[in-house]
Amino acid sequence: MGGGTPLLEANRVGCDVVGFDINPMSYWIVKEEIGYLDLTAYDEAAESLIRMLEREIGDLHRTSCVSCGSGDALVKYFLWVKVILCRKCGKDVDLFPGYLLASDSRHPKNVFVCPFCHQLTETVDRHSPGTCAHCGRQLSVRGPASKKHCQCSYCKHDNLYPEGKQPPRHRLFAIEYTCPRCRSRHAGRFFKVPDADDFRRLKETEERWCGIRPRFVPDANIPSGDETNRLHRWGYKRYSEMFNSRQLLGLEHSARFIASLKDERVRDALATNLSDLLRYQNMLCRYDTMALKSLDIFSVHGFPVGLVQCESNFVGIKGGGNVGCVGSGGWRNILEKYRKAKLYCDFPFEIFHHGSQKQIRPIVGEWIGERHNGDQTIKPRLVELRCEDSAVASLPPNSLDAVFTDPPYFGNVQYAELIDFCYVWLRLLVGTRSAAFQKDSTRDAEELTVNEQMGRGIKHFTEGLSAVFQRMAGALKPGAPFAFTYHHNAIEAYYPVAVAVLDAGLKCSAALPCPAEMGASIHINGTGSSIVDTVFVCRTTGKIARNTIFSSPDGVAALVEKDLEDLRRGGVKPSKGDIRCIAFGHLVRLAIWQLHKKWPKEASTSSKLSTVANSIRALGGWPEVEKYIGG
Repeated sequence: MGGGTPLLEANRVGCDVVGFDINPMSYWIVKEEIGYLDLTAYDEAAESLIRMLEREIGDLHRTSCVSCGSGDALVKYFLWVKVILCRKCGKDVDLFPGYLLASDSRHPKNVFVCPFCHQLTETVDRHSPGTCAHCGRQLSVRGPASKKHCQCSYCKHDNLYPEGKQPPRHRLFAIEYTCPRCRSRHAGRFFKVPDADDFRRLKETEERWCGIRPRFVPDANIPSGDETNRLHRWGYKRYSEMFNSRQLLGLEHSARFIASLKDERVRDALATNLSDLLRYQNMLCRYDTMALKSLDIFSVHGFPVGLVQCESNFVGIKGGGNVGCVGSGGWRNILEKYRKAKLYCDFPFEIFHHGSQKQIRPIVGEWIGERHNGDQTIKPRLVELRCEDSAVASLPPNSLDAVFTDPPYFGNVQYAELIDFCYVWLRLLVGTRSAAFQKDSTRDAEELTVNEQMGRGIKHFTEGLSAVFQRMAGALKPGAPFAFTYHHNAIEAYYPVAVAVLDAGLKCSAALPCPAEMGASIHINGTGSSIVDTVFVCRTTGKIARNTIFSSPDGVAALVEKDLEDLRRGGVKPSKGDIRCIAFGHLVRLAIWQLHKKWPKEASTSSKLSTVANSIRALGGWPEVEKYIGG
């Protein structure tokens, strides 16, 4: 199931659905997406949660406005820089990679931190910022920290980081806030250096946190892994060490409130919201100096440990009038997003563009869920979700009208390593009531991702994918579609897909390019990586159009050119990475076609992978196909 898209879309158009995933967080998320929720009861509980948080920790998110002096200004973001101890003189060294705090894209001027007095100065020129308005010394674009080296500003000693023995220390160096009193007459954002009252609140936060005995903050160790070893290098040994005291205090109060709710469905919904909130309420979030907002921990599908961290207002800031929340990453933001998602389930819509005009069109007759939340007279739908390995799932033969899946993209994302970050918290809230949460971790030896740390290579991925495809194909009705999406930058990552399709006795009738990711996504922006997936449509029986079968590089290139023409007509501008992935899709489809009649299913995995590789090379592979594709 993954995040649930294939299952939800099938359910939306009226299909009965059966969903499988080995990862308990995937199972839980889809269950919450598709499950019935009384929005009135949810809203009441959400409002009570916000009132409790305002009462308990609201004062810890206040600051004094620099413009009008009001003490009721609300902090949007606390900005922290990592600090190490100079190994020579013993003084604190700030690990600033650069001193630009905010660019002039969403603020009238550029805001710089002074390397000497640490005050903030606004400048017109981002590249030559001039001198500090407070101490008169030269401002700098570049900071002292780069490539694990940082020079001490006092004794000039070259220090290495990370130290790795303990979790990193942080220093609060700036605050972005909003002031209701002078907002209407203030141009741009509000920035300040923390004052004595701000540091007093920090001390008070520490005292409050030390004064309670947490029941819902996980004490779990961070296991070794391809992604989590990065955390270990920075000294993080437990998940709880990735949060500061204010975040831990807010999370503990939130969890206690949620656990006290009697309505199980509402309790589960808010527990799910808390797991979403965790992505923004931790000390790995970064501050986007262009967009001027917090970037959640998984914005790059990994655990990148930045040097400057962004702590969002925990409760969230309510906007005025029809404006939504001010800032991002708080409880109000999460609750608003979830409520909109649940409303969409009852009243789905599509967005159409006519020039610069955007139109929202309701889709009459469609809805998402086990039963309709608004009209109880509508017949319920069958929704069966299983937290189990798809490779051993039990399904009757000829029982499925279609199979849709979104298999892991080889080794691109270590799903279980990442989602454990949320799982260890959610498990303490719901684990005793859900069989899916009995394990200490979501990691599983049978998970289908390539993972060096767990000894899972291309052979494991191929055999696991083949087992799943065979199991599901065996339950398909004759001629029914088996469809899945896939993309990767390396053709070798496609070989297991071809083996799995052939082992399952399927033929690939179509390989359709489909935009699957926003080009502005942070983890691929500016990299030239593909945003286009290939949708592979396979069947056990059926016809394949003769004009889609080629055995030469120029023929494959013609198919790619046709796809590119269609994409451009639809408003997509394919990158070189997109073109390569589209070609990979066709090469795999044609290799499957060439091999399906004499496929050596009983051969070794290595032999079958070699057979696929040889077939693709015989078609010319990407180097030869590329020669026939125009600019």
